[in-house]
Amino acid sequence: MSVNASNLSAFQRFLASESAGGILLMFAAVAALLVANSPLADSYHHLLHLPTGPILSDKLGPMTPHLWINDGLMALFFLLVGLEIRRELVDGRLATWKARRLPALPALMGMAVPAVIYTVLTRSDPLLANGWAIPSATDIAFAMGALALLGRHAPLSLKLLLVAIAILDDMGAVVIIAIFYTSSIDGGALAAAGAIVAILVALNRLRVMSLWPYLIGLALLWYATLLSGVHATIAGVVGAFLIPYIPSTGEQDASDSPDSPLHRLEHALAPWVGFLIVPLFGFVNAGVSFAGLSLSSVLAPLPLGIAAGLFVGKQLGVFGGVLIAVKTGLAAKPAGASWLQIYAMAMLCGIGFTMSLFISGLAFPGHPEFVEEAKIGILLGSLVSAAIACLILRFAPKAGEQAS
Repeated sequence: MSVNASNLSAFQRFLASESAGGILLMFAAVAALLVANSPLADSYHHLLHLPTGPILSDKLGPMTPHLWINDGLMALFFLLVGLEIRRELVDGRLATWKARRLPALPALMGMAVPAVIYTVLTRSDPLLANGWAIPSATDIAFAMGALALLGRHAPLSLKLLLVAIAILDDMGAVVIIAIFYTSSIDGGALAAAGAIVAILVALNRLRVMSLWPYLIGLALLWYATLLSGVHATIAGVVGAFLIPYIPSTGEQDASDSPDSPLHRLEHALAPWVGFLIVPLFGFVNAGVSFAGLSLSSVLAPLPLGIAAGLFVGKQLGVFGGVLIAVKTGLAAKPAGASWLQIYAMAMLCGIGFTMSLFISGLAFPGHPEFVEEAKIGILLGSLVSAAIACLILRFAPKAGEQAS
């Protein structure tokens, strides 16, 4: 039976756009690798680091396309992440403690186990210790893109669980960036950011529903955060929780209140983030040269630690978390999914592309050689995780065809 597109729930529309954006991100990553290993490589790197703007922060120096994308446009990505997190926690799939039981433990273990594996494999070099969080993140766009390619071979319950885990994973990544990747603080700028937050809270209390005062406040909050020493993208997540939200009155996720500023902003941002900002970030950051690459360089502590963290750590942590939650009675097993399919979904969480690339840039400031090595590990771990997970899901028997 066909379903009219207008009758799709907001969550189903979200899945569709996220999947399409993930597929586009794949093409952007491949394009970056091709350019970085072609005669255009020098021009590619020169353009990314060409001074193109004023000095907004003494710490960053002159702005470049690379900085505009990573510190500017990615703040919009984090704003959208924050809007989605808030909506899901208040009015969506994570609105109740019961709904949070199943994804909570695998999300936590899926961040902790990769970090432990990375730390063990890189313990011989203290300079690498700061990269422990790189394999802890899941790229929801890439993972949903992979699931979209599988179509009916991936049960809806797995997609819902993957999204829920990734949302909690993003929350953890934001906390990690704010706490562990902030080197020095400018008290005056941080106080200014606090004052802007207070003004936005007051606008909420006064029930100001026009978006433009909040957009001005978000821009000022971004700049104050940039000057404070806290990574500017954190302003996006904080700002998301300051946008007024009117929950839908109908079935969960069935309709968005047209009067809700959060819904209006989320729907306006989603296509720009999914189809421009994230693919652009991937193209700018995924370009790594394979010249001189050997097995010994791939098996060096840094790339090996990241690849093993993503491929081994994520599947162990996420699948172990689901298994413990179900077997202890904490939560019910995803409906219509076999354990083999759940295991493949856990492996898909090892696609850490966007967040992992982002964190690698924060983890090794002043060490571009480490960032390049990290990219190799991220690409390897993500690629192997995606390929094997998709093969398992493609050929795994459905829940009704085997004992579950």
